[in-house]
Amino acid sequence: MPVQASRRPSSPGSAASSGRIAASIPVQPGPSGGGPGGRPPGSGGGRSGGKGPAKKRPRRKDPLWARLTVIFGAVLMLSSGAAIVGTKVLVGQATGDIAQRNLLGDAGKSDAEGGASLDGPIDMLLLGVDARERWAADNVRSDSIIILHIPASHDQAYLISIPRDTEAQIPPFKKSGFTGGTDKINAAFQAGARNGGGWEGGAQLMAQTIKRLTGISFDGAAIINFGGFKNVIDTLGTVRICVSQEVTSLHMKYVDGKPMWNADAKKTGKPMKPVVHKKGCQEMEGWAALDYSRQRKTLRNGDYDRQQNQQQLIKAMAKKATDGGMLSNPAKMNQLIKAAGKAFVLDTGGVPIENFIFTMRGVTANELTMLKTNNGTFNGNGNSTEGLNAETMDMFQAVKQDKLAEFVFTHPEVISTRK
Repeated sequence: MPVQASRRPSSPGSAASSGRIAASIPVQPGPSGGGPGGRPPGSGGGRSGGKGPAKKRPRRKDPLWARLTVIFGAVLMLSSGAAIVGTKVLVGQATGDIAQRNLLGDAGKSDAEGGASLDGPIDMLLLGVDARERWAADNVRSDSIIILHIPASHDQAYLISIPRDTEAQIPPFKKSGFTGGTDKINAAFQAGARNGGGWEGGAQLMAQTIKRLTGISFDGAAIINFGGFKNVIDTLGTVRICVSQEVTSLHMKYVDGKPMWNADAKKTGKPMKPVVHKKGCQEMEGWAALDYSRQRKTLRNGDYDRQQNQQQLIKAMAKKATDGGMLSNPAKMNQLIKAAGKAFVLDTGGVPIENFIFTMRGVTANELTMLKTNNGTFNGNGNSTEGLNAETMDMFQAVKQDKLAEFVFTHPEVISTRK
């Protein structure tokens, strides 16, 4: 039976599906109270016009599970209908905790691309920011850029990361006054956010840049504040991460056995010990998992290794929630939803919750496949930036045509070996 979609409110003052409005993008404290966190980007609200081409798909409302599942992996956890009762009970309690914005602008799927229905393939843009309280709202780059692809069969899910240093043509963006140009792709978020564009403008310009680069349009998007992920992992307890190479943190130190951000550790005037993530599989607390997933400069393959580590973290969170029975326990699920609501800014489709769950329930954490771009290593183009090789461009074309499973079968080398 087709899943019907409805038009979303076109202004920040319109009511969301829950009848409540998320007024701002929440602030997240770091592990010692003064570390990385999401800063509200000023007004941040306001939709960009709301008038697209005649064939543009209608914007959809934002039910709780359509947001949470697609974003941090709960969609990968729903292996049965057992969670339906819990989700119905929790919808009214938790939707107001999640900030909602128009993050796609003109990069959403058109009617011709099936944008008004979840019957076909689903493509989500996940943007990770490491926002800090001392940074201005328009001075944040999105260093984690992930495409989540779910084929029309809805029995599998793929994560593909775009290297932060990829050279890209960033189109003009009227909202922020950006005139366009060639730069590293992570600069697109900053270019859209400046001059009052906020995180909403940053996401819109990033989505448009990726669409121009790959040809992929999106069903929805999310800005993930990685600082907020700590609360989600702490709610889960720990996550199992297999460290592939020992790495010393560039961001944190131990003081009296307590992990602290470098700036906070220095203020204590006490002896500091390095935080070292040792090779091997281990249960990580929230602060450790996030710190490990942030490391880049000292890894053998730099950002390419970090991409796989971040994909690994998302999969580990999904698996922990599934294995721990959290989705079938309304009280625990409520805690998880409240924690997740502080970590994301969301823009997804609005369909009846039970329809969405049954559409997605064939996808579980074990069916989450992590894919590599550029075979997981550097592909410099001579301009101090990265280029996407022919195989990677073919992979994006396979996403657009919903033939990614066939592509992966014939190109197994693109599959990440992270556990």
